[in-house]
Order: sequence, then structure tokens, then C-alpha cells
Amino acid sequence: MTRTGSCFCGAVTYRIKTEVFGARSCHCSRCRKAFSAQASAYALVQPGSFSWVSGEEYLSVFPPEGPASKAFCRICGSALCGIYEGEVHGITLGCLNEDEGIELKAHIFTGSKAAWEDLPAGVPKFEEFPPDLQLITKP
Repeated sequence: MTRTGSCFCGAVTYRIKTEVFGARSCHCSRCRKAFSAQASAYALVQPGSFSWVSGEEYLSVFPPEGPASKAFCRICGSALCGIYEGEVHGITLGCLNEDEGIELKAHIFTGSKAAWEDLPAGVPKFEEFPPDLQLITKP
């Protein structure tokens, strides 16, 4: 299945040639700030399966140096993807145009979630990173 995504204003678009995997919601304080939400919703992509379709010139990367960063649309501020060692590692689920078939595999870093957040039932919850990394790192 090919999936596509875009930022809020539509200036930046992308395509993923393979299925996403390892969908998770992270509740740490860093993700709350980066996504301006109670948590992030993120899934991994197969190496080489992600490509920018339009608007790559509108991307800002933070932090600008280091092995791991996030790419944002500098026009509307949408957080689009995570980058690891220069390659797109995963995407934010909120920017996908098609979301059928995606199920969260875990809520992670729930030990530092916001006090006002209630987590839904039915998805495994981990106070930190899951001990079974395959749960969120393997297709």
C-alpha cells in the first residue's frame, strides 16, 4: 500500500511506498512540547520507502545537528517526520492522508504523561520504553 501525507497548509507533501509499522503514542514531556499535544502519534517507515513529493524547501529541522531530529513545515508548523542519521525514520500519524489499518501497538513513557491525561484501554502501556523493542521496532 502506498500512503501519502501532508502538512496542515499543504505546502509539504510526501509518499511512502511500503506499509508503516510500530505505531506508538509517546507521552513524554519532550513529545508533548514538540507536538503541542498530550502525546505524539508516530510510526516507523522502511528505509528507502519515504520520499518528499513537494515542498521540501519549506522544511525546518530541529535540532539542526545531531543523529536524531524532527522535520516541521516552516509555514504552518506541522511536525511531519523524525529523521535519524540523515534519513526519514518515521512519520507523525496526524499528517497521513490515509490511516486505515494502522493500530497503535503501545503507549510509551506513560510514567511522565500529563496529569490531566486519561489513557484509553486496550493498548499496552509502558512507563518507559517497552522491554520488548520488537513491539514498536519491527514490521
